[in-house]
Amino acid sequence: MSPAGPAWLRLRVLQALWALLVVLLAPWRLWAIKNTQECTWQVVLNNFETVGKKDASDRFVDQEPLYTVDKVFSLLVDAPIDPDETYLGFPYYLKINYSCKGESSEALVRKGHLTGLKPVVLVTFQSPVNFHRWKIEQLQIQMEAAPFRSRERCNAEEVCLMSWYTPMPIKNGSVVMRVDVSSNGLGPFIPNKRFQVNINGFLERQRDNTLQFTVGNELFNLIPRYFVNVPSRPLWYTVDQAPVFILGGIPEEKAILLTDTNFKDFFLVELSIDSCWVGSFYCPQTSFTATIYDAIATESTLFIRQNQLIYYFTGTYTTLHESNRGSGRWVRVLANECIKKLCPVHFHSNGSEYVMALTTGKHEGYVHFGTITDGRVSFELLPRQRSVCNGILVVNCSITWAVFIAGDYNLLLLVEIEDPSTRKYFQVVSYDLVSDYLVVLYTIPEFIPDARGLEFLMVLGTESYTNFPMVPKGMSYNPYNNLLFIWGNFLLQSYNSKNFIYLADFPKELSIKYLVNSFYGDTAIVTETEEIWYLLEGSYQVYKLFPSKGWEVHVSLQVMQQSSLYAPNETMVTLFYEDHRLYQLVYLIDNQQGRLVKRLVPVEQLLMYQQISNDYLLERQGSHLTLSFTNFCPFTVMRLRDLPNPQIYTRQERYRAQPPRVLEPGGFHSDNSLAVYQGLVYYLLWLHSKYDKPYADPVHDPTWRWWKNKKQDQVRGEGGESVGGPSPDPPSPSPCPGTVFAPHPVPQDYYFYLASNWRSAGSVHVDMASYEKIYDLKAENELPERIFLDKGTSYRFSVFLTAREPEPLHGPSFQLQSKVGLAVVLADPECIEAVVKEKVLVNRNSVLFWVTLSDKRFCFDQGISGHHLMKTSMLLKVVGSSGHCFQNTNQGPRMQGNLMVPVLIGCPPGKRLAFDITYTLEYNRLQNKHYFDCVHVDPEMPCFLFRDRLAASSGPQETQRPPRTQPSTFCPTTV
Repeated sequence: MSPAGPAWLRLRVLQALWALLVVLLAPWRLWAIKNTQECTWQVVLNNFETVGKKDASDRFVDQEPLYTVDKVFSLLVDAPIDPDETYLGFPYYLKINYSCKGESSEALVRKGHLTGLKPVVLVTFQSPVNFHRWKIEQLQIQMEAAPFRSRERCNAEEVCLMSWYTPMPIKNGSVVMRVDVSSNGLGPFIPNKRFQVNINGFLERQRDNTLQFTVGNELFNLIPRYFVNVPSRPLWYTVDQAPVFILGGIPEEKAILLTDTNFKDFFLVELSIDSCWVGSFYCPQTSFTATIYDAIATESTLFIRQNQLIYYFTGTYTTLHESNRGSGRWVRVLANECIKKLCPVHFHSNGSEYVMALTTGKHEGYVHFGTITDGRVSFELLPRQRSVCNGILVVNCSITWAVFIAGDYNLLLLVEIEDPSTRKYFQVVSYDLVSDYLVVLYTIPEFIPDARGLEFLMVLGTESYTNFPMVPKGMSYNPYNNLLFIWGNFLLQSYNSKNFIYLADFPKELSIKYLVNSFYGDTAIVTETEEIWYLLEGSYQVYKLFPSKGWEVHVSLQVMQQSSLYAPNETMVTLFYEDHRLYQLVYLIDNQQGRLVKRLVPVEQLLMYQQISNDYLLERQGSHLTLSFTNFCPFTVMRLRDLPNPQIYTRQERYRAQPPRVLEPGGFHSDNSLAVYQGLVYYLLWLHSKYDKPYADPVHDPTWRWWKNKKQDQVRGEGGESVGGPSPDPPSPSPCPGTVFAPHPVPQDYYFYLASNWRSAGSVHVDMASYEKIYDLKAENELPERIFLDKGTSYRFSVFLTAREPEPLHGPSFQLQSKVGLAVVLADPECIEAVVKEKVLVNRNSVLFWVTLSDKRFCFDQGISGHHLMKTSMLLKVVGSSGHCFQNTNQGPRMQGNLMVPVLIGCPPGKRLAFDITYTLEYNRLQNKHYFDCVHVDPEMPCFLFRDRLAASSGPQETQRPPRTQPSTFCPTTV
């Protein structure tokens, strides 16, 4: 019974008010999910020696397989493995933990293990650049983590510290791996998290087992003068291919920041370069500096510019080159040239990567076009016949920026022209590398147009202009939607490089320093004054993110939550996109201590805060004022439905592997069982690489034929044969060479019997069904990262939109249609087409749109499957939603109403002419009651020549011809 009295009543009132305040201040997701904690996954890399050690973490540098696991397999005398096979393992494990805010990680992991929690790890291998050497494929492997007790001394009887482990697989041709960690659905709610686990080919292991950089010497002091009041700089790299990022710009130091985890951690490295002075009468230079100004990272090679000198360094990547081609030191190229700027090429093409160097001095008006193929670097001087100045018939000109459009094999050049009779002006010049043809595409206006209050203005030459001169500084190109930006103290955009639109929301008083493109429809803008602006491609509104009212609100909330990612004094180092989200690298000074941190720029939250602060009304209701907000989003709900199964469109192959079962009461694994897990995962991926039949049907799974023959041995019933039990006949026919498990006469139930009675050798039970290829992945409620279309194939799905304002039950449907409209924008309408059909659901105040994207059989330039694919895209846009519509998720708000889908046109990777020999034999057995034998038996090749012995003995007669299957995976040009 509660004690009576005024004091207790006041206490209860205070508790109620406090609870109400907590609910109001809590994020929205806490209202729906009771007692939900803010938890996150943690992943580190361990080698064999550091497994089970607390706080152990290793760098991904070793690339050779290990033979240490083979001796463990020799102990498994009663297991479904091949005793004659040599089993190898990968050099590393993934160690997985999780932590929740305000709680001990060790206790949480133990609790998660006892409640059945098991992390599920999905490793995605990035397809290599050089498809001439390596197979183009989209490969994934899904593994379940195994619990392992820590080796630390423990007084508890069962467990004190533990973690989960999986092998960290590597694959020839791939140096970039993406690791997605999710929960198996048991235990606490932990959001999925993605990690970049990349090979660092610029480290080498010394004799004392320590790691040392090959590019220079690591510096351990982050001196404030390296970052404070230092301008930010762009981060340049080959998109999705670079295993390490590098960033220069450290004043008066020949040092770079280097990271192999997208700045989750990083190194400050002083480069071992000579820093020679190259100023001369033909190479003007006003001052000498040790600063590294331009830095570009590709799949295997790093490029830097210091003064007018260019250096490159190729890392040691045996998984790329099959030999040690790493540089012994920095290599100077174009030694007799004066290089004023490096320009990146963000996408690889035709098996190579590219970089461009702009010259000054004696070769003004030329571009040195660099090609990186298989770790080898070569440069070509372009244009080949004459300079750009001579080609456009001017005396003096200078190339300010260059963009390479790989699909057209074309260079776009931003050229500054100095005419003695007039002021200097700028032109966009196109150079065709195939035909050696030079043409002027566009002359940039001398002054900024007067938009007269409009958001954008089509620049036709007939509009009025302000007194502000246009000062172009650079260009940016997105190959997926053909969108070209020219930027300076203005922002021009064009979809054909000839007709430009002036975006008037960006103030002419500012000057853009660089653009950051996600290449999925988002662009961030950094000005010379370190302001951050944001543009959603396909729209014309430019939003100011920092400084802004929304930023002030966000920072205030972060300070209230005592976030370690914000401080009173901070300097932005760079800005970049990762997984379609915008991140900052900032240098913070807190309590006179400086540190570099990577933090998310919450674009959606900032736009929401600004929208709320700008669009509200004070309305009087009775004797008091009420606050009401205006929501400009035209819909309340947007859902994607009826998405097709993704694998046929994404060309994604996925394997599943589970750890071997251990005969231990607590379910904890040992060193031996983890070694067996390593060996089986390695062997599974080795079989995949040898048995190169990625698509068509499950027959082309390297693990499938073993199961087929096992079932044939155990179940026989046609023609009076016995049913059940092992067959006395030998297995027929022999399985394909190289299966995960040996063709053993013992049935699967025998191994299960041994495990059930705790008699498995080595206390490890290998379940053959735990290693398989997945063919029936279901679509999630979002569009895939990219899709492949070829020869008239189509991709069809539906979009469900609910209007914001309810309509009368029997109201006219056109009112609902006018409120919610869906637009489809195609980057290359001559190559693909989209058909949209709508169905008005008046009683649900919603509209259902069916969208069908199809290839028009018009654009192709394909040879072998996966080669010479054309980049294009489809943009879905709800009219009036740009910057106004957001969806609340467990990871914060997400923008809605704009969906961009990259589309690759051409013969997709893995497509081939497939003849299904298994189905053919089965068809002949049913039709003719006997098999047709091949003249030369080869399990790897289909048998097209067969002999009908029965027909030969009884004279000529017509026999049933087997059907020739033509699956959907057919390209006439594959080999």
